[in-house]
Amino acid sequence: MKNQSHAMLYGLGAVFLWSTVATAFKLALADLSPLQMLVIACAASLAVLAVVLTLQGRWHLVGAVSKRQWLQSLGMGLINPGVYYVLLFEAYDRLPAQEAQPLNYTWALVLAYLSVPFLGQKLRVADIVAGLICYSGVVVIATRGEVLSLRFSDPVGVGLALASTVVWASYWIVATRDRRDPVVGLFLNFLFGLPAVALVCGLTDGFGFALGSSVASAVYVGVFEMGLAFVLWSLAMKKAEQTARVSNLIFISPFLSLVFIYFILGERIMPSTYIGLVLIMSGLWVQQLKTRSRMAGAAS
Repeated sequence: MKNQSHAMLYGLGAVFLWSTVATAFKLALADLSPLQMLVIACAASLAVLAVVLTLQGRWHLVGAVSKRQWLQSLGMGLINPGVYYVLLFEAYDRLPAQEAQPLNYTWALVLAYLSVPFLGQKLRVADIVAGLICYSGVVVIATRGEVLSLRFSDPVGVGLALASTVVWASYWIVATRDRRDPVVGLFLNFLFGLPAVALVCGLTDGFGFALGSSVASAVYVGVFEMGLAFVLWSLAMKKAEQTARVSNLIFISPFLSLVFIYFILGERIMPSTYIGLVLIMSGLWVQQLKTRSRMAGAAS
């Protein structure tokens, strides 16, 4: 049953959780390698998704998955949580949280661009303008304000962050053809992705880490960023009478995230971060204008 008030509450809950994870990433990476962190987070996420399936009484949907969907789960699991989070955590390992976090938000723009060749959608003027605005913000953040020099603070870290947006956007393009229940699909993706990530971790970094605050932060990421936030956002979309109003909540997240980064991590927020983040969010807003006008036209 549709309920806009409930949808907004679920959406705000998801946005709040997403606002905390940049800080949690850095706390976890203080003592863990990106792969070690990913194994712990994946295991925690798998456990919490299993609890959600139990509470929702959806285990029968897992058994009803076809052979083709089992193979689909394997492929999508290698992308998410596999490749995507490896790139993202490596980026956070190299960059300050205040830089890595805004760069990751450009995935929505990448999704629009990739939808042209893979989904047959048209590239509109709004997408081009949004891209120019967004990526000017990326340059401001990546150069820490020294735009004319084009000297990136950490070219590899910036490249990893931007590469993660391509992988994440590609994942959602593949997901448009996914007919599985969203929570069931995510559970199966993690069920197949975890062994692959654990194998790579065992062959490279190993599992020689001590229990402590970093492990607790990795568990937090798995439970809340990879698990419950997704469930809350799915509920918000299902309950929403006006999805645009719920979707707009996402613009709160990066600015709220800077508050946690400043007070918990103690990072001094640079002026270039504010300027770049405003540019990125402005570009995404311009891009959404096209979507809003199309939805309004369809409703009239």
